[in-house]
Amino acid sequence: MEIYSVGGSVRDALLGEPVADHDYVVVGARPEDLLALGYKPVGRDFPVFLHPETHAEYALARTERKHGRGYHGFVFYTGEDVTLEEDLARRDLTINAMAKAPDGRLIDPFRGLADLENKVLRHVGSAFAEDPVRLLRLARFAARFFDFSIAPETLALIRGMVEAGEVDHLVPERVWQEVARGLMETHPDRMFAVLRECGALARLLPEVDALFGVPERPDFHPEGDSGRHTLLVLRAAAGMRLSLAARFAALTHDLGKATTPSEILPSHHEHEARGEAPLLALAQRLKIPADCRELALLTIRLHGRIHGICGDSPLTPSTIVKTLEAADFRRRPERFEEMLLVCEADSRGRLGYDDAPYPQAEMWRTALSACRSVNDAIIAAETAADIPGRIHAARVAAVRAALFPQET
Repeated sequence: MEIYSVGGSVRDALLGEPVADHDYVVVGARPEDLLALGYKPVGRDFPVFLHPETHAEYALARTERKHGRGYHGFVFYTGEDVTLEEDLARRDLTINAMAKAPDGRLIDPFRGLADLENKVLRHVGSAFAEDPVRLLRLARFAARFFDFSIAPETLALIRGMVEAGEVDHLVPERVWQEVARGLMETHPDRMFAVLRECGALARLLPEVDALFGVPERPDFHPEGDSGRHTLLVLRAAAGMRLSLAARFAALTHDLGKATTPSEILPSHHEHEARGEAPLLALAQRLKIPADCRELALLTIRLHGRIHGICGDSPLTPSTIVKTLEAADFRRRPERFEEMLLVCEADSRGRLGYDDAPYPQAEMWRTALSACRSVNDAIIAAETAADIPGRIHAARVAAVRAALFPQET
């Protein structure tokens, strides 16, 4: 029985990056051998075991054979005769198909080290095309290793996978899992750029893909394209280290522009209401978590008003209060704060605006504080007549005093 470190831990160690998870492959062993040593089985599709002390994952060396469409269409073989090279051959990218022996020797049958040094993402073999999840993983790695290029033959391969309909068989939950991980990478915009380049974005997230080619204000993107502006907003959200829910909201905040009549564009009026239906369709199809869906929906509805609190035609105190009430500011102030950050990313998501100030955020925080200073209980105790109206009026007065003292 021989045990080797494999995959991401080997790659990250060679890059000099911290190694978060250690994975191992066991060659020349049977499940009974590991069970006898105290390892605990956890794999469902093929034998994977947890070390009795470190709880690291140890998988028996295996081969796989395609017998159907999609992610689950595989038969695995984990006999004692499976070699390390055979196990590495089934992996996705050359930089992930390296192993390290206990004595430190690197096993690199597919020249992964050379691709690592040359900053190239390249598939190991033709079996890559048999698993559509690997296309998503490639796009995610492109978001993480943003200065790596994709080998031309790999790009041609994933385009062929899309044309062959492989991505149409992906399980929605797995699509969201990979998209969510990609959103949290350092350059998530590149994941969606790669998916669009190979044609997969139109199959998996057609609502986002539809933004490309939609007219946009030239100060939002020099090419006047809403899709490219969206990627700049997503890049800004990542630079601000926003949460997963906020990054998803950044990705989807302008979905309504794709269904806005061309004669209205590139004006930003009316697209907010049109964005709700595609967002809800996307969320239902991919089974997106409620916190991501709710923040995205709120951002679609309100980001125009958030931007418009100041400027040539600033919002009135009454509209400011109605916006805060629509955002459920009393019960969900933290969600409102996240939406402000998404709107700031939207403002930054223009070329040359990365460090531009966003005074709207502080104005909204001031307005929020003013509204929260109003004691609803005292107003309710004073009279039973039109309590909601009186509370709203008190909030408007508080906001006017806080933001527009010259009017009081």
